[in-house]
Amino acid sequence: MNDLSKVGITGFGGYVPRLRLSRKAIAQANSWFNPGIAGQAKGERSMANWDEDSITMSVEAARDCMVGQDPNAIDGIFAASTSFPFQDRQNAGIIATALSLDEMIHSADITSCQKAGLTALLNGVQAVGSGAQSNALVVAGEKRKTRAGAPQDMKFGDGAAAVSVGSENVIAKFLGSASLTIDFVDHFRGEGEDFDYNWEERWIRDEGLTKIMPRAVKAALEKAGVEGADIDHFVMPCGFKGIPQKIARAANIDPENVRDTLGDVCGDTGAAHPLVMLVHALEHAKPGEKIVIAAFGQGAEAIVLETTADLPKLGARRGIIGSLANRREETNYMKWLAFNGLVEMEKGMRAEKDNKTALSVTYRRRDMLFGLVGGKCSKCGTQQFPRTRICVNPNCHATDTQEPHSFANQSAKILSWSADHLTYSMDPPQHFGMVTFEDGGRFMADFTDVEQGTIDSGMDVRMVFRIKDFDTKRGFRKYFWKAVPVQPKQQAAE
Repeated sequence: MNDLSKVGITGFGGYVPRLRLSRKAIAQANSWFNPGIAGQAKGERSMANWDEDSITMSVEAARDCMVGQDPNAIDGIFAASTSFPFQDRQNAGIIATALSLDEMIHSADITSCQKAGLTALLNGVQAVGSGAQSNALVVAGEKRKTRAGAPQDMKFGDGAAAVSVGSENVIAKFLGSASLTIDFVDHFRGEGEDFDYNWEERWIRDEGLTKIMPRAVKAALEKAGVEGADIDHFVMPCGFKGIPQKIARAANIDPENVRDTLGDVCGDTGAAHPLVMLVHALEHAKPGEKIVIAAFGQGAEAIVLETTADLPKLGARRGIIGSLANRREETNYMKWLAFNGLVEMEKGMRAEKDNKTALSVTYRRRDMLFGLVGGKCSKCGTQQFPRTRICVNPNCHATDTQEPHSFANQSAKILSWSADHLTYSMDPPQHFGMVTFEDGGRFMADFTDVEQGTIDSGMDVRMVFRIKDFDTKRGFRKYFWKAVPVQPKQQAAE
């Protein structure tokens, strides 16, 4: 029988892409066709770069969550999304490899539902409580496609969040949960379809949310032995104004304690949003406060947590607050369409190449490609990327002395750089250059999230896991690590 009395959240992290698409720009581009869209032109939505997807954003959120934690201690990973790039390849396995987690690890993809992120958290709690895992990592990321000018174009956002679950140094202990499985279809996306088909909003609100959600919340409170009046934070993603407050009242929770859905500054990040909002709540919570997280989707999921005295002891991290602060406004709606494959761009002859991936090489060098693992000479200490049989130090040249050494989290600087307007790039010009690591080692890297004209030699960079290229002929994505220039104001904030 599960012992959940000591289980809870031990860490958290978040990631919201730097680009923020102005809703005013969306309205200006589409009001000729749908004049009513102008009424929604307030705030902004998060916008993933062309080389970001649910996997890369999940990796970033997980790296943030794992600050100060031993990666080798994690023995389970649960990844949630409704926009995973692979239907028959485990996406959680890619995330685990990018994080350099031990290969003796349990992993699972949880998908096909908007409450998948919260379901993944519950799976992590139950896995640790049963003794199947000691420390579980729960990640959720979302990058959903919408038709141009659709209401979802305004409402959706891209982002990710992660929490670690264990029984030691718990910052928010698990008190109870409830699950409902009801095939109430508010929207769906069939096989081979890129976009959701959405049903009538009043039906969703009146027959779905307001009748199903209170049942889950009340049941979770009852199982946790907690009164609604004792809840300090009510977390519930919802695109209908006033509905979270209505559901809170039904459970005797003070409507004043309903958390901001972050709709104006981020948008709804789908299956990731329950965890995105949870991380945001934990960033504001104090020890001894009780939190309810509820999510809707073919039923409902609700979890009750209580923060502990260890919450303030958690080390500094970017989180959702830091991600939201690190923003750059984007007003070019055409760029949004291009980045999401909603318009066919002329790529030119230089883009005419076969991007077939050698899967055998990808497997043999998976630690290098996905984990940015190079080598460190056991004889002279020289670090190098990639790892080779012979040490690159001219004063050493020892053979077979290279031990695996990760560069993913090392500080680095730009030694040299170029901006190439001839090479095809989804976001021209193509920036690349030589990167040198603080503790030694260098390699030629692509730069991403670059604001043209702001890059220079000597700038600090951080390494990020991104899409390297697309093999559209076979539906495959290549991943590798790129360098992101750290702007002075961003560095000061961190």
